[in-house]
Amino acid sequence: MLQGKRILIGIGGGIAAYKVCEVVSTLAKAGAEVRVILTHGAQQFVAPLTFATLSRHPAYTDQSFWQATHPRPLHIELGEWAEVFLIAPLTANTLGKLAHGLADNLLTNTVLASVCPILLAPAMNTDMWEQQAVQRNWQQVQTDLRYHTLSPGKGLLACDRVGAGRMAEPPEILAHLESLLHSPQRDLVGLHVLISAGGTREYLDPVRFIGNPSTGKMGVALARAAVHRGAAVTLVHAPIASLPQGVRLVPVENAAAMQQALETYFLEADWTVMAAAVADVRPATYSAEKLPKRSLPPQLDLAPVPDIVAGLRGLKQPHQKLIGFAAQTGDILEPALDKLRRKGLDAIVANPIDQPDSGFGGDRNQAIFLSHDGQQRAIAPCSKLEMAHHLYNFIRLLKS
Repeated sequence: MLQGKRILIGIGGGIAAYKVCEVVSTLAKAGAEVRVILTHGAQQFVAPLTFATLSRHPAYTDQSFWQATHPRPLHIELGEWAEVFLIAPLTANTLGKLAHGLADNLLTNTVLASVCPILLAPAMNTDMWEQQAVQRNWQQVQTDLRYHTLSPGKGLLACDRVGAGRMAEPPEILAHLESLLHSPQRDLVGLHVLISAGGTREYLDPVRFIGNPSTGKMGVALARAAVHRGAAVTLVHAPIASLPQGVRLVPVENAAAMQQALETYFLEADWTVMAAAVADVRPATYSAEKLPKRSLPPQLDLAPVPDIVAGLRGLKQPHQKLIGFAAQTGDILEPALDKLRRKGLDAIVANPIDQPDSGFGGDRNQAIFLSHDGQQRAIAPCSKLEMAHHLYNFIRLLKS
């Protein structure tokens, strides 16, 4: 998806500039065309040569801005060239300029000369971030639909302060850039999307459980894509290694806990996407202490777990949409259509887990989307984030 895409990156004067090296390197290796602008402050942290080497193209500074080495003004060329524009780390100084439409260097002049979506990833000391003026400017830029934002996280900062102000990590930045290239509009603003993700664990004792290979990557991609498009997101998740930012996280372990959490938040949701791999059965009995190997039963008695989707279907209101997943081997269409009708879903994602570029654990997926009114759409192998965007486009067109 990144091959040949034109991505402009503006780097502000903060220690977090070093993180942008990974972003630039990853984009260039993926085949994107990358151009980098450094403010005067940014050059005090990372040299232009570093970004020129990583991007395979000369990096631009304010000195470049004032040299007549281009047939047209540099900020005009760069602004018109870019398909998407990242500013990271966004400093308090540059944020103030953006909020008030000011332009006194190459970076801010290029912002005003461009029309592409701009992703902002601020980073600064906690006290600086929490200043009323900074927060006012942060709210102001978000009223402009061109600006997309990655709020800073909390943690140990370079100034030894623990608090808000830590720039988003490169994987979050890269995912958001990919989303903007696929869907540059915040077209899900005002919607609440409820998502289930990961493989549930049905425990026999504190260390043994019945489970499945699901890593939750598809659910995480769905959460990220919805947030990037402006939705409020609740993610009810079984154990997952890497969780997205900007969503309400509800951790659970087993199917019963997942059912309770989903029913708690279901009536708030406009769309519910059931991407979790929920167990079908559980051990009939549970031991609070680890069973010695010699005490393990030769045959394990099993009990069914609740049908979560059926329970949600009974709560569903006319304005809500309920989407299921069907992970299948062999023929994927007939089992998915049966599940779609039997469970009263608005749509289902038929996912072939026995094919390359698909299934559990990978970063890519393929599927066929099926709707209750007979629509079908086949999605060729792509990243799971791109798959999530294709699904949201499909859901938006569903009839009630």
